[in-house]
Amino acid sequence: MNHKKSKNKIRFGSALEHGKAHSRDHSRWSRRSFLRNVGIAGGMSMMLGKMPVTALAESPLGKALLNNEGDRILVLIRLKGGNDGLNTIVPVFDYGTYQFYRPQLRIPQNDVIMLDDKFGMHPQMNSLNNLWQDGKMKVVNSVGYDDQNLSHFRSTDIWSSGSDADENDTSGWMGRFLETQFPDFVTDPPTTPPAVQIGGAGNIIFNNSDLTNMGLIVSNPDQLYEIAQTGQLYDPLDVPECYYGEQLTYLRTVANSVFNYAETVAEAYNNATNSVEYTTSLGNQLALVARLIKGGLGTQLYMVNIDGFDTHANQIDDHANLLYDVSEAVNSFFQDLETTDDAKRVLGMTFSEFGRRIEENASQGTDHGAAAPMMLFGEGLNGNGILGADPDMENLDPVGNLQHDVDFRSVYATVLENWLCLDPNVVNDVLGEDFERQDLGLDCNTVSTYDPGVQNIGLKLAYDHGQVIISYDLPEAMPVTVRIFDVLGRPVEKLFEGHQTFGTHQHVFQSRQARIAAGIYVVSVQAGRQIFSQKMKAGF
Repeated sequence: MNHKKSKNKIRFGSALEHGKAHSRDHSRWSRRSFLRNVGIAGGMSMMLGKMPVTALAESPLGKALLNNEGDRILVLIRLKGGNDGLNTIVPVFDYGTYQFYRPQLRIPQNDVIMLDDKFGMHPQMNSLNNLWQDGKMKVVNSVGYDDQNLSHFRSTDIWSSGSDADENDTSGWMGRFLETQFPDFVTDPPTTPPAVQIGGAGNIIFNNSDLTNMGLIVSNPDQLYEIAQTGQLYDPLDVPECYYGEQLTYLRTVANSVFNYAETVAEAYNNATNSVEYTTSLGNQLALVARLIKGGLGTQLYMVNIDGFDTHANQIDDHANLLYDVSEAVNSFFQDLETTDDAKRVLGMTFSEFGRRIEENASQGTDHGAAAPMMLFGEGLNGNGILGADPDMENLDPVGNLQHDVDFRSVYATVLENWLCLDPNVVNDVLGEDFERQDLGLDCNTVSTYDPGVQNIGLKLAYDHGQVIISYDLPEAMPVTVRIFDVLGRPVEKLFEGHQTFGTHQHVFQSRQARIAAGIYVVSVQAGRQIFSQKMKAGF
């Protein structure tokens, strides 16, 4: 109603009102900036307000994701500004050293939410404790890269491009993959977005080698909400009555017809509702993502952003509020998805451009650091757990920062291969190197059957002259079945089936004697009602 009244004032009001409206619209939409932003003047980007939404073009990556039988979804949660890992996942195992470096900023030990006997979470992250206890959360500690860059912009580019710190690559790892497969992206865009990004304007992750952003970008969460309701990117009628207004109407109409994702988004949005209340800023973004997932949009890659983690000062309150926002939003998101049984096919993952320094500064904050934890959420993790080396607060790098143990691209590679089920060679081509895969519990061939009463068995593989040595630890006596599958889920060999006692167990797979083709296979260990699995190389 208010929108219509405003429009009537423009059409029938005084010349003064007309002039004001004309000036306002000119200030928002110069012809040059509009052409540049919608991509008519080069590129495929569109900006509206402050929050971008990116729809990734169809690609072999997109096709592989859309054709997956499990229809799995990855939601990236960017903690923009450099999240303080030590106050997020608190190193209780060395609390004395932690307290020494942070006499004011430390989290009181009695307030820490314990995850295991060594680590705990910030008390404002209590909402995530449900996911942890239900076996739907993992933490990867000490994540980073060699020669850590302490610039927000440069380090963000490194994470987005997947490049080494000394390599100034302005293309994104996803953009490079897209350009080799879809050279006609601009002239043949898809009708359904395989990926949606909310927030984080300027990120280069979808840039190809020509610096063309291979995505559709729209800003402002309120605008996205309007798009989802109306099926339009722009209102072609809400323009001033003048020659410029006529031109603007034409351009907006062209934009609406060229970038036809809005209609698809609106259809999915109207097919579903949110079943829980979202109360935070990040929650507003994830509420839209949940509704699009539940509405059957068909998109399998999402990225949301929350800013403010550059806590040089007043960290005690600011960081607590941010972690509360993340915790409440993620918990509400998965509760929402569980009402339609969509939660089992969604994996969430946090990342930030760097951590913070171990030592607090004089402004009750922390400065730019290096290694930090990543958190992952979802049933597909097959249990809770903490991976990566413990942060070593006694063995710092030359500038006094925590040293990393896990390369961030190792986590990327694991998620792409073991959750989104891409061929390992494709993953290596995208990332430019064969990065080590992490034991996140993700499995392309099995649906999670996690039993909260059974802890992670620590499945490990070792290779010895054609043999694969499979080892694991049982927390109690239980029935166990150990199988080998190929990457299509076909059984290759059953190594063991029977009852095993508490403790460590080993099995050996003679890959050369099995007369199988060299390649990637899957080890599956069913312990009780829970299934653990890991990719392995065999037949070489």
